Amino acid sequence: MIVMKDVYKKYPNGVVAANGINVEINRGEFVYVVGPSGAGKSTFIKMMYREESPTKGDILINGINLATLRNKRVPLLRRQIGVVFQDFKLLPKLNVYENVAFALEVIEESPKVIRKRVNEVLALVGLTQKARMFPNELSGGEQQRVSIARSIVNVPKVVIADEPTGNLDPDTSWEIMKIFEQINALGTTIVMATHNKEIVNTMRHRVIVVEGGMITRDEDEGVYGYES
Repeated sequence: MIVMKDVYKKYPNGVVAANGINVEINRGEFVYVVGPSGAGKSTFIKMMYREESPTKGDILINGINLATLRNKRVPLLRRQIGVVFQDFKLLPKLNVYENVAFALEVIEESPKVIRKRVNEVLALVGLTQKARMFPNELSGGEQQRVSIARSIVNVPKVVIADEPTGNLDPDTSWEIMKIFEQINALGTTIVMATHNKEIVNTMRHRVIVVEGGMITRDEDEGVYGYES
């Protein structure tokens, strides 16, 4: 599903955030990406949804090479990728239903399909009763549920989550993680950057450690840990 081949990323200020990364992530895997701050973890994640482009090397998502992908084709790529952010990035003037539906409206899906899919994903994340509420009327955990619903409403093959529990209290974080587990159980590949040691060590999945722009450890059923 995801392949990185000899990927390098050097920023204009000289910082090397990816230094020869090679990795494969299979369809249906759940992968944690961990590492110290400034290690290149965010760049690793952002290159997967073309927020950043590699300086050198190839990144393939479901056979699409992001390194050579033309900018006008990026929206097509993102139909296959759901992204969940730490700060939710909801549209404040749209209610819960409208925020989720917007992801389908921009690809000109039919109203019938939009209604069906939005209702399905709101049920999955437990927000059916709050469909007409606005983001500022929701708790942080509920806002993140909306963000997750929006990320999966167009049935992406991959969901990329960048610190999705970073702004949430521990109890809410566990609730959000259970939703990610459900999504993964339906066959969606999940790649999640996180600093949450307890989650990684309890809900066990593959762990990729990024340090100094390189993958220093890659283990199935791994634990949170790296050299500081």
